[in-house]
Amino acid sequence: MVGSPDVHPLARAFDSVGPEYERGRPDYPPEAVRFLAEVLDLGPGRSVVELGSGTGKFTRALRPVGARLVAIEPSEGMRAVFRAQLPDVDVRPGSAEAIPVADGSADAVVVAQAFHWFRQPDSLDEIARVLRPDGGLGLIWNRRDATVPWVAAFGAILDTYDAGHVPRTHKGAWKTAFEVHPHFSPPESKVFTWTHEGDAATFVDRALSVSFIASQPPDVRAKVADAVRSLLAEHPDTRGRDRVQMPYRTHVHWVRRH
Repeated sequence: MVGSPDVHPLARAFDSVGPEYERGRPDYPPEAVRFLAEVLDLGPGRSVVELGSGTGKFTRALRPVGARLVAIEPSEGMRAVFRAQLPDVDVRPGSAEAIPVADGSADAVVVAQAFHWFRQPDSLDEIARVLRPDGGLGLIWNRRDATVPWVAAFGAILDTYDAGHVPRTHKGAWKTAFEVHPHFSPPESKVFTWTHEGDAATFVDRALSVSFIASQPPDVRAKVADAVRSLLAEHPDTRGRDRVQMPYRTHVHWVRRH
């Protein structure tokens, strides 16, 4: 499935970094998850499809709302980590452009950290197909707060290897899909603050789990890891600390199916 034409070529790199993704990526702020559950009316008796579920980080955050969850993830490597973390949750191979659930079977579709990878308008057509009338689509992204100097320096290490082929959330191109699609309302938005605490190994894994770093040869990945360790050891905001906090801004968006 990772080799499917539905999956962006650089997104296929996630197949090899499931453990790094699980260790290095932040969880989601509980208040943001509760808010999204409220606006989408999630709870017991409701059915939710999560697209691009990865290793199950957002899935775990959603479980307390009590809805029935079906997770869809194209990467076999990611699904393996997901099953180890959440063995009792239904996770299926599939993509946003070919969702393996029946027409009109979902009260809501949610996507964490992945919508910018989806091919448009195909994925919105598929999401509209699986949603019940007036069903909701919720999107959430954790984005590093680059106004903090050491976080900006961390991002600069990564950006050295970004050839411009990766869809980046902060550029906002994903929003254009809703401007022309006949089945969805314009996105509404809310932003939450969040922090991710970890040691040097955590933030090395955070760097190595980025798609355009994961796709690099081993020597380049080792160079990135060394650069992150040096940053944390030398930057005045992080040196001498066993654990540091990376600040995030968590962006929540939601739309309704017409």
